[in-house]
Amino acid sequence: MTHVSPAQKQSGTTLYGGKGSRRITVRDISAAKERGEKWPMLTAYDAMTASVFDQAGIPVMLVGDSMGNCHLGYETTVPVTMDEIALLSAAVVRGTQRALIVGDLPFGSYQEGPVQALRNATRLVKEAGVGAVKLEGGERSAHQIELLVQSGIPVMAHVGLTPQSVNAFGGYPVQGRGEEAAQQLLRDAKAVQDAGAFAVVLELVPAELAAEVTRSLHIPTVGIGAGPDCDAQVLVWTDMAGMTDGRVPRFVRQYAQLRQTLGDAARAFAEDVVGGAYPADEHSFH
Repeated sequence: MTHVSPAQKQSGTTLYGGKGSRRITVRDISAAKERGEKWPMLTAYDAMTASVFDQAGIPVMLVGDSMGNCHLGYETTVPVTMDEIALLSAAVVRGTQRALIVGDLPFGSYQEGPVQALRNATRLVKEAGVGAVKLEGGERSAHQIELLVQSGIPVMAHVGLTPQSVNAFGGYPVQGRGEEAAQQLLRDAKAVQDAGAFAVVLELVPAELAAEVTRSLHIPTVGIGAGPDCDAQVLVWTDMAGMTDGRVPRFVRQYAQLRQTLGDAARAFAEDVVGGAYPADEHSFH
């Protein structure tokens, strides 16, 4: 891993920890790959949470269709609509000043072809103010990526396990195991690079294969369940912060237990109300 000097951080040239006042762009992402700098990405779905992550220095946030599972109560990402993505993406943009905000294109918003993809991606750029969009698929989505990039919309690609295809996969299996599957994943990654994507998410891919893909590409790889050798790592923030109830995926590390903390706070508030301790005189007007 390349060492990032304090001078680089102070000058704002690093993605994480940089002090620049402008929005991070895809050119900054490309430069980080050239420097060998690793960087973090988190999902965000509302202005308040996004502002916390922005102040913490997270350089890239994804308004992911994972909102379906995390915030909207759906069992999968498939039901998420363009209206929902647009609404929440705009909130995240309003809550941030420095981070590059990437808006997800939900299932059914680009599969018809490049023209449909351009129409919906343009909506996210114009209405929500995102700096880039993300869509799933390798070779099968190359034409969509190509038209978007030619039209001035940066695209983050997504290969490996693509959650919008849960019904076709029959679940969420690791992708790229076996020689034939590994070669297809490599072809997919190179296809999205050739189409103009500025980065590619690798989800649920064997670590060795993800490392090979990362070495083979000149664009950054963003790993989620893809081992330590990707250029960047992304987690769904509710998984990362311990808000998710029940079992979390094997690749998740929980850095807090916010579900427990929030539950404790709610119970303490309720007990104070029931017991008459809140509101006290200092919380009242006279």
